[in-house]
Amino acid sequence: MNEHRTAEEQRALDERFMGVALEEARAAAAAGEVPIGAVVVHEPIDRGTRRPLADPQVIARAHNRRETDRDPAGHAEFIAMKEAARVLDAWRLADCTVYVTLEPCIMCAGLMHQARVARCVYGAPDQKAGAAGTLYDIGADTRLNHQFETTPGVREEECVALLQEFFRVRRKKK
Repeated sequence: MNEHRTAEEQRALDERFMGVALEEARAAAAAGEVPIGAVVVHEPIDRGTRRPLADPQVIARAHNRRETDRDPAGHAEFIAMKEAARVLDAWRLADCTVYVTLEPCIMCAGLMHQARVARCVYGAPDQKAGAAGTLYDIGADTRLNHQFETTPGVREEECVALLQEFFRVRRKKK
């Protein structure tokens, strides 16, 4: 969280950017993919003053593409982080927040660690594979050389409902 922003201002920004991730999740569902969406938001920070140098902006967005691409790494946040690195022409995403509708798995939380993201904001917890606080907490593991802030439960009800509806419909078709 930006220390020069009130908690209410940060919550409003988080909800707005999670809305973009939800748009991506809906696109995933329309494509027959598990409805998970992600966006990477870049907000460059002055290292000396810790003040923002620009308004936060979406630099990458993606949705699940595992089935479409037959790619085990086709997770929304993984794809979005790779695109963000391309846009910034850098592997370090230090001034970035990753917004994702479902709590990241070990692979995606590991990539957040490797990319040095500043924050991860997610909607729904993942009881089966969550690695941002539910089963594991990669971002807070002090044994690693980088930690990142995690904010869970942003627009959680919408994120959960989208997943539940997708799987309800899928089970009906079987």
